[in-house]
Amino acid sequence: MSTATTSEQANIAPIPYPPDLYRFDTAAEGIAGGFSAVTDADIEYFHRNGYLVINDAFSAVEVEDALAGMIHLMDGKCPDFRAIQFEPKLVKQKDELEGQDRRDAIRKIFNFVDYESRLNAMAAHSGLLGVLEQMMGDTPELFQDMALVKPPRYGSEKPWHQDCAYFNLPEGTTVVGVWIALDEATAENGCLHVIPGSNNEGPMIHFKRRDWQICDTDVPIGRDTMVPLKPGGCLFWHGLTHHGSPANQSDQRRRALQLHYKPASVGEITTQERMDVYGSEGKEVDC
Repeated sequence: MSTATTSEQANIAPIPYPPDLYRFDTAAEGIAGGFSAVTDADIEYFHRNGYLVINDAFSAVEVEDALAGMIHLMDGKCPDFRAIQFEPKLVKQKDELEGQDRRDAIRKIFNFVDYESRLNAMAAHSGLLGVLEQMMGDTPELFQDMALVKPPRYGSEKPWHQDCAYFNLPEGTTVVGVWIALDEATAENGCLHVIPGSNNEGPMIHFKRRDWQICDTDVPIGRDTMVPLKPGGCLFWHGLTHHGSPANQSDQRRRALQLHYKPASVGEITTQERMDVYGSEGKEVDC
């Protein structure tokens, strides 16, 4: 599955972001009871607001297994696995670091489902797939898998964006992102933030600024809703939902799995077709 181009995904030196770009006075409410507790009303809520939170989607044992699988790959225990990206501010030090210090310098591991069965078990969880099928009205197909870390004190911001701006999928496709907390995600360590209802307001032009992102001035931050989660909590969001996460300002690491699914029946479009919708080139707008 094609995703963003190399230039879109390249590490960009951190640039300070406006201090009022994220609000911390409104938090999302979730449902309890695991995947089996999701009702038709919850699915309607997802399509209306662009997100759904399940507070207790995964058990403590499943979370522990996933963390063990992540650490196994981070520590180089799988010789064929190379998909590790370091925090930009720490990348020059990575060869000097060992153990937990080296793990805390890692920003992302990805494309892991074929290398680590404990992480694949999360992505292929029957309860998770069942909820996704209800959201899509189709068989869900995993096409991107990442484990995301915001290292203590260094974890950088991910600016506001729409995921569909990164993926070569037809406009109107119900892409669903899934974010699974493995540590507690808090306001201080960089939990996700969403703009409720933005999934129903159409595609936004994205620009290469701090990242491939929506312009700061185009984000309706008055509706910003943060999504703190306990370990095992799960956030679903629509591929058009505006979302982002501020920097980690704390001494606590924030590890999570991030998965993306599409309807199995949907094919690809070209990068140019995607850029015609989301790209800034040729548009009479500025950031």
